[in-house]
Amino acid sequence: MTSATARHTQSTPAVAAVEPATVGRRVHALRQGMDLSLRDLAERSGVSAATLSQVERGETSPSLTVAGRIADGLDLSLSQLLRLDEGRHLVLVKGGEGRRRNRAGHEVVELTPPLPGQRADVSLHTLQAEAATGGLDDPPMHEPGSRETVVLVEGRVELVIDGETHRLETGDSATFDADLSHHLRNPGPEPARLLAVVAAGLRRS
Repeated sequence: MTSATARHTQSTPAVAAVEPATVGRRVHALRQGMDLSLRDLAERSGVSAATLSQVERGETSPSLTVAGRIADGLDLSLSQLLRLDEGRHLVLVKGGEGRRRNRAGHEVVELTPPLPGQRADVSLHTLQAEAATGGLDDPPMHEPGSRETVVLVEGRVELVIDGETHRLETGDSATFDADLSHHLRNPGPEPARLLAVVAAGLRRS
């Protein structure tokens, strides 16, 4: 038995005790928080889009196996999905357990869990030499009114905002309107590491 299977099996009584509508609302909020369509989550979890839709509407209570697959598709444990391991609204993300993605020399580790209503996200970025977080013509990724703070932990980077370049050295930080076109680039030759905090919709229009 794998550790993931064991984790899901140990949670069986609690799964049965959770109302389908509660599970459905939570899956829906988490999916939207990760900007995933039903088809996206279906591909990530192996659960059909039709079943996911029924779960989100509270029309069916997912089996232990299905709930576990949905949790995996959301990069969560079953306990995290059902909020079984939260104490006094606390969710712990252990070192090395954050959601990860890596593309073209840009690794991102999400340090905050995808909770419903989450309005701020913290992530750790590693940029290899010549790597960037995006391209010059990429549209803004954050909603209007968002602000972002980056803290350079190691190395040096170039922060490009609306075509203007700002150079950051180790220990520097910058706060800017995240709904503007922007990206960070490591001119090399050593890797650069930085923390990014995005707060959604805080800036007044």
